Amino acid sequence: MEKIGFIGLGIMGKPMAGHLLKAGYSVSILSSSASAAMIKGQGATVVDSAAALAAQCDVVITMLPDSPEVQAVMMGDKGILSGIKKGSLYIDMSSIDPAVSREIFSALASKGVDALDAPVSGGQAGAEGATLSIMVGGTPTAFARALPIFEKMGKNIVHIGEAGAGQVTKACNQVVVGMTIQAIAEALTLAKKSGVDVAKVRAALLGGFAQSKILDLHGQRILDRNFKPGFKIKLHRKDMNIALQTGKKTFGAPSRIRDSGLADGCHYCER
Repeated sequence: MEKIGFIGLGIMGKPMAGHLLKAGYSVSILSSSASAAMIKGQGATVVDSAAALAAQCDVVITMLPDSPEVQAVMMGDKGILSGIKKGSLYIDMSSIDPAVSREIFSALASKGVDALDAPVSGGQAGAEGATLSIMVGGTPTAFARALPIFEKMGKNIVHIGEAGAGQVTKACNQVVVGMTIQAIAEALTLAKKSGVDVAKVRAALLGGFAQSKILDLHGQRILDRNFKPGFKIKLHRKDMNIALQTGKKTFGAPSRIRDSGLADGCHYCER
């Protein structure tokens, strides 16, 4: 089995690394991680720098909050790029700007290292249950190599396309997720302020076109007043900004929105 280096032991990264250890993989982590002691207790090897980690591993995985953190651990002093070996595989499971992902691919290619962008969806529950949806960009060869690893962390694993395609897909995912959470919060607030039974409103909505996993899960959390974070709002804001910037880079100036009138009752973008 390939030796894996895992950087980013946060809310989701910690259980993901744990699943790899349980599956029998040799996993190395950074000593600077707040969760290092816990993961070391599960059998991980602790190293002092990203360069040292990359030098001793066949596959390096990052699961970090945003583009700057990934760039720093990749390109910074004693970063992954300075230690990674030719023939290794780099997998970024963070949610970052697709343009940054492609820059990293190019830097690694110059050293003979293949790479995948493989952001995930499913939140803390998906990470802990190894049921994450994993959306992957990169070559088919790299995807085939990584698939046994992905299967220890997720269930719905899709090779989307070339470098950056996974990050574009995640941006699309976050537009749907973020706006749906916001819509549900607004809808249930409207029900409460109107003096209507919020639980019954949710039950009714779950039986119609408004039904969604988010209404089921987050709607219940709203009813329970359970706001323990499984994902932080600042990261939703970051992801929405990634979607906006990706759209701007793709289309240039914002699309012109035209009201098509009551005949078909919709709005659409004219290009």
